[in-house]
Amino acid sequence: MRKSFKIITLGCKVNQYESAYLKEQLVRAGWRRAGNTERVDAAIVNTCIVTQRASHQSRQAVRKVIRENPNATVAAIGCYAQVLPEELSGIPGVALIADNTRKGHLPKLLLEAERSGKKTVLSSPFEAGMPFEPLPIGQFPDRTRAYLKIQDGCESFCSYCIVPFSRGPYRSLSPEEILSMIESLAKSGHKEIVLTGIHLGKYGIDLREGINLYRLLRMIGRESFPLRFRLSSLEPDEIALDLIELVAAEAWLCRHFHTPLQSGDNGVLKRMNRNYTTRKFVELVEYIHRSIPLAAIGIDIMAGFPGEDLAAHQNTLSLIRDLPVSYLHVFPFSSRPGTPASGFDGKLDPDVIKKRAAGIRELGQDKRIEFYRSCLGREFLVLPEKWHSKEKRIMRGTSDNYLPVLFAQPSDSKDQLVPIRTERVNKGIVIGSPV
Repeated sequence: MRKSFKIITLGCKVNQYESAYLKEQLVRAGWRRAGNTERVDAAIVNTCIVTQRASHQSRQAVRKVIRENPNATVAAIGCYAQVLPEELSGIPGVALIADNTRKGHLPKLLLEAERSGKKTVLSSPFEAGMPFEPLPIGQFPDRTRAYLKIQDGCESFCSYCIVPFSRGPYRSLSPEEILSMIESLAKSGHKEIVLTGIHLGKYGIDLREGINLYRLLRMIGRESFPLRFRLSSLEPDEIALDLIELVAAEAWLCRHFHTPLQSGDNGVLKRMNRNYTTRKFVELVEYIHRSIPLAAIGIDIMAGFPGEDLAAHQNTLSLIRDLPVSYLHVFPFSSRPGTPASGFDGKLDPDVIKKRAAGIRELGQDKRIEFYRSCLGREFLVLPEKWHSKEKRIMRGTSDNYLPVLFAQPSDSKDQLVPIRTERVNKGIVIGSPV
């Protein structure tokens, strides 16, 4: 009987992609994916450490799989294992702790940990100039939309962020390997691919001269793949005019930008070590909106950064109110050990941070509904993703400009983009009908 496994994934799209790779590799090595309630022979937790909450959830996930699978080989891998392996090592029952440089070897490492019967800790610092480790997948499991990791690492060192320590230096997947992986995902029936990375806008900086994200997209466009492409988060100073114009001109590129503002106050941005001003950010968002009026523009906001007084908070609210943004991702400030901001003066009371984050989220809901309503009475290509009500044949899907849409779907097919005319907004979702 084949040994069974499960993978629990926390954190970002890059982690989700890497978990998809691990699932495929373990199956190829003879393992079997377990059912949701089944006890397993091996359990892998792909951890996150970007916030205190993410760290807590990672530890909880590790303890839970140990408790539910007392005879399993339990591995804690990823960003937490990269930065603080000793904390994970202190959890009784963990057999393997492996950092971000060893995910490609996990099937072999699991077997070695099982045979040894001893706790194995594999964690070492990143090396300058290290290459990108290709983790090719033929299919993104359980999803009609596939993620494709094309970049890793960050060297920005924002004062609050631990990611440069958990992900290392910039490194990029070659264009040739990217095109090959896209072809495999297209053959598997995926109709949308999200190009993702830790710092996607730095794609190509470590490759041969002249390769960057814009040129990669032009190369992808020349192949005429039968699917559309979405870009994950890009820094505001890396969304160049030629990239915006390319998205405006090419139907295979989703009209969707996501970019971190973090604060609408220049003083706070400077303490965060963010290399742009609010004026530049406003100019960028307004240019995107003028060039692509129905584009979704999502932004990240951090509430309660040390030294953020009431005036700075009000500056953030005022800037967001006046911008044509579509939705917000709001994060309370989370002190990360080893980052400069963890030692900054002016830390706010947690209740104040919570209240400010709630106020920003409320504004975000207003902006989201306003955007949805601006898209009514129009036709969009929607990617079916899951049944909202199989009995009533109501499908849920996503348009190229990131509208969540409910629509009637007579068949079970989820492998075709469906033209939908949007009709109304109900309870925070768009209702439409097939054209």
